[in-house]
Amino acid sequence: MGDRKHALTVSLHDNIQLIKTTLGNSPDIVIREWHSDRSDPFEAVVIYVSGLSDAQIINQFIMSPLLSSNQDEHAITDSSSLTDSLDFIKKRLLPVGEIQVEESFDKLLVGILSGKAAILCQGVNYGLLLASKGWEERGVEEPTSQTVIRGPKEGFSENIAINIALVRRKIKDPNLWLEQFLIGEVTKTDVSIMYINGIANDKAVQEVRDRIGRIRLDGILESGYIEECIQDNGFTVFPTVFNTERPDVIAANLLEGRIAILIDGTPFTLLVPAVFTQFLQSAEDYYQRADISTLIRLLRYAALMIALLAPSLYIAITTFHQDMLPPVLLISLIAQREGIPFPAFFEALLMEVTFELLREAGVRLPRAVGQSISIVGALVIGQAAVEAGFVSAAMVIVVSITAISSFIIPAYNMAIAIRILRFGMMGLAASFGLFGILAGIILIVQHLCHLRSFGVPYMSPYAPVIQEDTKDAAIRVTWRDMITRPRSISRKNPIRESGPQTLQQGPTAEVEELLRKK
Repeated sequence: MGDRKHALTVSLHDNIQLIKTTLGNSPDIVIREWHSDRSDPFEAVVIYVSGLSDAQIINQFIMSPLLSSNQDEHAITDSSSLTDSLDFIKKRLLPVGEIQVEESFDKLLVGILSGKAAILCQGVNYGLLLASKGWEERGVEEPTSQTVIRGPKEGFSENIAINIALVRRKIKDPNLWLEQFLIGEVTKTDVSIMYINGIANDKAVQEVRDRIGRIRLDGILESGYIEECIQDNGFTVFPTVFNTERPDVIAANLLEGRIAILIDGTPFTLLVPAVFTQFLQSAEDYYQRADISTLIRLLRYAALMIALLAPSLYIAITTFHQDMLPPVLLISLIAQREGIPFPAFFEALLMEVTFELLREAGVRLPRAVGQSISIVGALVIGQAAVEAGFVSAAMVIVVSITAISSFIIPAYNMAIAIRILRFGMMGLAASFGLFGILAGIILIVQHLCHLRSFGVPYMSPYAPVIQEDTKDAAIRVTWRDMITRPRSISRKNPIRESGPQTLQQGPTAEVEELLRKK
């Protein structure tokens, strides 16, 4: 389709032939002709794609009114011209909510391939696009990647219109604005950005527009395409764009000043800007009491440190710093390692790689057997490896605790980043002991402090320190004390109790200008 620019002509036959040729005479393109009974013939066609459009909507709300108009002597016969006839069809004949006038052939074709029905008639160089989408789709179900004990059980689906409606259900404010884009030279994927005007940072909104506008791909099939194209730094293992399939998470972050990016065809919605602490928070943190949420969050931070450092600490201490261990524990570890042919680093590497293989196998296998295979495989292989003398029992315990800790991290992409860094920390520990681990931590912290997400420091509110924002970072205070929005995200309208200016609170300058004109 590329750079082709076509305009519709007044010849109905030429328009139909152009559509057929462009689509390769595909058999799923339905072209239904219709003729009026008036003295000067009025020819028109209804065009739609079988499977993308709802046949019942087309038959009941488009074809039926058109056919019944032939029996109404005061209908189209009163129209003085063909243009008036098409205008009569649009305004008085079709009981369809969304009708769009389109003169461009390319845009008309995109509309048809998006599930809409098109009406073209002889002698008129424009057509009508009618809302008639009706393909099979998954309904609103409980999210599978971010489950909660207490909280809403609804999650996004693959339909962007449903996803937008789920967010609007939670934020009933006229300042919740939506902007739409068409991305992908071939797929023509609907992409929308959503933000609350008066809370979101205007510069951040414009930056999102610019980055999405610069995307040049032939296809967008999932939100990961957009995420990789708009992220600030591509040379990092840490995610700088947050994704979620929960409408309540999107609503809560919109109220803090963030911007949501919704993509048609995927239940995962993107959020920017994103900070490090955001990936260690769960939606349920805000549905439980503050003290419970704080305890669970601190537990996640401890789990993150264990997942990153546990194997490397074991390697460093058993290889270089045995004098740090109590004598009884040291004797026990030496007895376990007696007969082990590998050094501690290769022992840990062997177990970590084995566990990663089992984890991926559990994900790729059918759901009915995947979980049982991964658990049984880990137990059997671990026990067999100890009995065969390949690894020590202590190493199996360390790797198991590390794996359990990595599962506690709520964000899957952050857990993957920690898994990648764990291997690097193991190498530093095997080479330089605790000094290598310390050097690795310094490099990681320095890298994190260098990262930004749409202009926001990745480690805020701790680097730089923003005292007000620490109320909802590693700990969470009560809602009565959390009266300000994060200053690092947006400094517009910083008080939570005062929402953006609405029509009930007083019209904006633009609304006042429109009222004066009327």
